[in-house]
Amino acid sequence: MKPPPFEYRRPNTLDEALGLLTEHGDEAKVLAGGQSLISLLNFRLARPALLVDIGQLAQLQELDRIKDKLSIGPIVTHHTTEMAANDPRFGGYGALPRTAEWIGHLPIRTRGTFGGSVVHGDPAAEWPLLCSALDARLTLMSEAGTRTVPVDDFYVGFLTTCMAADELLVGIHFDRPPMGASLTEFSRRRGDFAIVAVAASLEWSSDGRCTAARIAVGGVDSIPLRLPAAEAVLVGEPLDHQAMIEAATVAATSVAPSSDMHGSSQYRRHLVRVLTEKALNEAYGAVAA
Repeated sequence: MKPPPFEYRRPNTLDEALGLLTEHGDEAKVLAGGQSLISLLNFRLARPALLVDIGQLAQLQELDRIKDKLSIGPIVTHHTTEMAANDPRFGGYGALPRTAEWIGHLPIRTRGTFGGSVVHGDPAAEWPLLCSALDARLTLMSEAGTRTVPVDDFYVGFLTTCMAADELLVGIHFDRPPMGASLTEFSRRRGDFAIVAVAASLEWSSDGRCTAARIAVGGVDSIPLRLPAAEAVLVGEPLDHQAMIEAATVAATSVAPSSDMHGSSQYRRHLVRVLTEKALNEAYGAVAA
C-alpha cells in the first residue's frame, strides 16, 4: 500500500517546528528517522495531514555530558549510540551502546533515532525498556513551555504517551551512571522484534548487598512494564545466584501476558524468568565502561 496524501514540512529551527505542531495539533506527525512512522503510513494506520520532519535540527542531535549527567538528543541515531562505546561522554553508561546492538539491522540502526523509539513507545522496543531501567527523564517542549517527565510517568497505553499534540521530545536525560545495567532479549531471529525483553540496573554496597534495583520487561503488556515486586526481592540482600533466581521467579509471576502467534502466555512467563535472571547476572557482572 501507499500512504494517504499529506503535506510535508521541514523546519529549519526548533521554534518553527513547535509553531507547526501548535498550528496543526493532532493533524500533525513528527518525522525523525521514520523507521516506525513510514510503515504506519504505508499501512494507513496513521493518516496525518502534515509531516513535520525534524531531521535537520542540529540542536536535537546533541550529546552532552556534564559530570555524571548524560543527555541524548532525540534524533541521535541508534548507530551513533552503538558506536559510542569508547566515547568518554558515555563513561559508565556502557549499557547504552550494548543495547543499541540489539536493535533491528544496520540500515534500521543507521536511520532510526533514539527519541523516535522512545516516543513511539513499542512495549517490546529496547530504548523504552532501558530508559525505564536507568530512570531516565524526558524533556518535552511546546510553544507554551517546557516540562520534564520521569520515564515511569511517560507511557500511558499501547503506543501512547503523556505527550500533548503540540509537544516535542527535545532531550533524554540520565542523572548518573548505574553501577551495573544490562538489557537482554529473545527473538526468533536476530534483528526481529523481541518476543520478551528485560532490562535491569543494580546498585550495591561494598559487601555486595543490593541497595537499589530497577527491572523493566517488554513484550508482556501494553507498555514497558516495571516490576517493583521483583526489585523488592533484591534490595537489602546479597546479590548472589539465589537472590537473582528468586527475583526472576517473582518477575515471572508478576506479569500476565496474552498469547499470540509468537508464543503462549505460559511461554512468555518462562522467558521473563529466564531473561530476568540473565539480565541481573549481566548487570552485576558488568564493568562500567
